[in-house]
Amino acid sequence: MSDVMDRSAAAAFKVVGTRPVRPDGADKVTGKAAYGADLMLPGMLTGKIKRSPHAHARIISIDAKKARALPGVKAVITAADFPDLASEELDGGESASNVRDLSLNCMARSTVFYEGHAVAAVAAVSASLADAALALIDVQYEVLPHVIDVEAAMSPAAPVLHAAMFSKGITPAPTTASNIAERHDLQRGDLDAGFTAADVVVEGRYTTAAVHQGYIEPHATVATFGADGQCQVWSASQGHFAVRTLCAKILGLETSDIRVTPAEIGGGFGGKTTVYLEPLALALSRQCGAPVRMVMTRDEVFRATGPTSGAVIEVKLGAKRDGTITAATVVLKFQAGAFPGSPVGAAGMTALACYDIANFHITGFDVVTNSPKVAAYRAPGAPIAAFGVECAIDELALKLGMDPIALREKNAVRDGVKAAYGPTFRNIGYVETLAAIRDHPHYTAPLGPNQGRGVAVGFWFNIGGESTAAVHVNDDGSALVATGSPDIGGSRASMAMMAAEVLGLPVEKVRPIVADTASIGFSMVTGGSRTTFATGMAVTQAAQQIVVDLKRRAAQTWDVPVDQVEWLDGAAICRDPAKADLSLAALAARAGQTGGPISAQVSLNAQGAGPGFGAHICDVEVDPETGGVTVLRYTAAQDVGRAIHPAYVEGQVQGGVAQGIGWALNEEYIFDRDGKMENSGFLDYRVPVASDLPMIDTILIEVANPRHPFGAKGVGEVPIVPPLAAVANAVRAAIGVRMTDLPLSPPKIRAAIDGR
Repeated sequence: MSDVMDRSAAAAFKVVGTRPVRPDGADKVTGKAAYGADLMLPGMLTGKIKRSPHAHARIISIDAKKARALPGVKAVITAADFPDLASEELDGGESASNVRDLSLNCMARSTVFYEGHAVAAVAAVSASLADAALALIDVQYEVLPHVIDVEAAMSPAAPVLHAAMFSKGITPAPTTASNIAERHDLQRGDLDAGFTAADVVVEGRYTTAAVHQGYIEPHATVATFGADGQCQVWSASQGHFAVRTLCAKILGLETSDIRVTPAEIGGGFGGKTTVYLEPLALALSRQCGAPVRMVMTRDEVFRATGPTSGAVIEVKLGAKRDGTITAATVVLKFQAGAFPGSPVGAAGMTALACYDIANFHITGFDVVTNSPKVAAYRAPGAPIAAFGVECAIDELALKLGMDPIALREKNAVRDGVKAAYGPTFRNIGYVETLAAIRDHPHYTAPLGPNQGRGVAVGFWFNIGGESTAAVHVNDDGSALVATGSPDIGGSRASMAMMAAEVLGLPVEKVRPIVADTASIGFSMVTGGSRTTFATGMAVTQAAQQIVVDLKRRAAQTWDVPVDQVEWLDGAAICRDPAKADLSLAALAARAGQTGGPISAQVSLNAQGAGPGFGAHICDVEVDPETGGVTVLRYTAAQDVGRAIHPAYVEGQVQGGVAQGIGWALNEEYIFDRDGKMENSGFLDYRVPVASDLPMIDTILIEVANPRHPFGAKGVGEVPIVPPLAAVANAVRAAIGVRMTDLPLSPPKIRAAIDGR
């Protein structure tokens, strides 16, 4: 069930806001869609990777002679096949990375930093031969002490992963290497005065475990290195331009020599904004001259690709008796995995973004550990920070005897309020989301024994960035929309709908495609909830240029000034009633007589993305015998700007909630004493399935973003932010004990009940 509440006064649209059939639906349900592992090329080889069995070890030697001599093995690569790179930071939204670290993550050099770290790779004529070749590669290690727990890694006594890494953001600058890559600080006001003014103070320490994005499709790629130096890569990625850039950097190639074609993608959620296989497949192909396909097993996905951070969150809040929050401190300690770059910076910026607090200090630590390098996961860092803050807000409401929504409303940011991370909020719908759940029947529905209700809120910036789109009109009056943004959440449908709205066509007459890197201009990765906003803006502007051109062509046909022509419902209309209307199809049919092909392309760096807010209600029932938690009911309200395709928006909200519930109740990386992951499969790493969840009700709050032609805001990140705390707060209400460590597994809850 979904409700739509509109605060804006925007004109009604004919296509935007409707629910057409998704353009990729038929191919996906019939099995015709081509995913990363589906491409077959003549003479293609199978590539596989040898991985470290140790969490931390020095590589003494690698002997691959026997593997190279095995009949059917065509290529073997190790660190020697990759150039040594200087440290270089690349900005790319969720694909931002240090190229040197990324190269070291793709192929270990002198040291392995986690179990599963790649140390060699082979290409052979069959998978069985590739496996046999891996077994013949002899790697000698010197095992080193390892550390995975974030606070243990911060200790001066911890084994140091990188001898040349000195903490940034600390004054005076350290002279001793440590695992703390960087400290982040964000503060405002007088903290001491704020806590002095408080009548009530609450403090809490909360922890989350590392969790994986859990996409259904494992990483897969096909690469071929031509004899002329021209390379082609087919990849299941959220950003094929990022794949091109990163492969060129890691392998020392020219960007212009690499062409990347995006495959259909079976889920990403931020985890496919970087590279793991693509540089290795290209290096293997360069050595043997044949196409190489590489596909990870699920075990490899868990052991060697980015989960998000495990973390410790410490929160202290002070408030007056009327609920006004006077001061807040938040300390965030985030696992980065083997190399720096956890989302702790974004976590700090989002931690208090929903609240107007005069005095606060947020501190974040980016900490390297002997675990896989973390990668983006929907609203990177924000769910973790919100878990601690929203649980503390709930404890504050209990201590003050206030309704938890009323406490949030009292301290809510509104238009004109300066955000904790800097800018002033405009055109936000946060208070509307709070009002929506407060007034929803769910909030006052009766609860039974062992049942509890929790609320929580969440925020994500949303971003714009660089995008390119082209619109081409066909000779029959239909149109093609080409973009450089891989579709991971329905963007092809929304691109077609926005173009159709501008052109005045039925959406069925507009075909959207995702073009390869040689066929469209640069676009950033699909991530950060930027695509509908930024790429949609490029599509809209290109379509508007088409309309201008069509009006010119109609004026030329009628021999009238162009200001006498209007465009309405897919046709040119002349102010002279004697002139018959000219449809887009009619103009397209005679395009050769009025100037040639009808086409437009726009490249831009979109600014003005509207931030997103959400407010959630969760009901649970706790089995006092087993500690098992059943989610009974869930309602999510979100400010979505304008829902271009409401069904897709609802799906984004429901999907984020489902992942957040799994994060809260089931999911975690479990390591043994040697630093090896013990649950690297979906049997033991348990994500929610349909039977674990109720129908997730959605309330779409439409507070239009004036910086977008149709009022769009990103929607994909916000819905995963509140669920961790909403579930935890509901469990707190059900059992009367605050659970502070995720996941809230049955043994933990049963122990809390017994301890009660």
